[in-house]
Amino acid sequence: MPINTNRRDVLKLSALVAASGALAHAASHEQKEAADAAVPAGGANLEELVSLFDFEAEARRRMSHMEWEYVNGAAADEITMRWNREAFDHIRLNPRVLNDVSRLDTRVTLFGQELPFPILLAPTALHRLAHPQGEMATARGATQAHAAMVLSTMSSIAVEDVAKAASRPLWFQLYAQSDRGFTQHLVERAQAAGCRALCVTVDTPVDGARNRQQRAHFHLPPGVEMPHLKAIMKPTAGPLTEQSAFAGLLINSLTWKDIDWLLSIAKVPLLLKGVLNADDAAIAAKSGVAGIIVSNHGARNLDTVPATIDALPRIADRVGDRLTVLMDGGVRRGTDVLKAFALGARAVLIGRPYIYGLAAGGEQGVARVINILRTELEMAMALSGRPTLASIDRSVLWDQR
Repeated sequence: MPINTNRRDVLKLSALVAASGALAHAASHEQKEAADAAVPAGGANLEELVSLFDFEAEARRRMSHMEWEYVNGAAADEITMRWNREAFDHIRLNPRVLNDVSRLDTRVTLFGQELPFPILLAPTALHRLAHPQGEMATARGATQAHAAMVLSTMSSIAVEDVAKAASRPLWFQLYAQSDRGFTQHLVERAQAAGCRALCVTVDTPVDGARNRQQRAHFHLPPGVEMPHLKAIMKPTAGPLTEQSAFAGLLINSLTWKDIDWLLSIAKVPLLLKGVLNADDAAIAAKSGVAGIIVSNHGARNLDTVPATIDALPRIADRVGDRLTVLMDGGVRRGTDVLKAFALGARAVLIGRPYIYGLAAGGEQGVARVINILRTELEMAMALSGRPTLASIDRSVLWDQR
């Protein structure tokens, strides 16, 4: 049957269709704006990346083979790198129920600096391999997520510039040089820029057997430099390879006497990064340093040393009452942070994961990686019945009640 309509009905119907179309267009526009906000220019849709492992896969797609092998490679057969992850997986949790976890407190104070959560960005070299803005984007991402960052001596952007982009605590990782005058100048630069702690790497007198880098023929791409060390790098005729880039920058004569000297010139807390042996930790406690970072250098140096989470309790038991103990290596989940805290760490540092975030989405990618890990830590605390960091002890671990 034909539908009986008059001209007025047709006009009303047309108006309704137009209005509904406008509403639909507005809604779709808002949805598009929200989606666009989650996709940095040239980056991934970050909302679709829901774990740090997702960021790893995305970064691998976006980075060149050489860049990926440099960032993700480890020493020799990469056994320690596997152990760093597997050791966390083998630690079981022992949750408690019917505890009030309606208010979670993840605040931690390190060397007089209050941080909203115990997750820092570890020093890693050459961020411009992952993103054109390099450490500047990393610092802005850390600021967005309210995380402290440790800048590497081998960064691709100078500490003064990075400090301007960072409104959260910035620390500086130091590779001491044989030229004490140059080393002192570098320390003074970092302190003048506002760095609030110095982390001296002590586990790298020489490079490890980084076979993946060698097979990938690693070299510094044009325009990527190490501005802190440029003045002492040896000139080369061709591109800077792994060997030529770092030749002469690592010294195998560093001893405890050098740590004493650094303590005499440092105006901020000094930590030793790369301690795995409890006897070394005991010497560190007597030396006057403020803290240590239990680390195997991301498994990039000596293969078949223990996972850091396995080394952590020995060191924490030995010196945890005298030194601030931090750790890095293999952290990928909030439960990993919980386990590290239970075994004596006051905070953890992540390295490769935020580089994955940088490659996937620049500063927003870095911020999202940190926020995912922070949220997972809060979930793990609530689900294990631990409302505060102070309430986390070894009883949260199934095998260490």
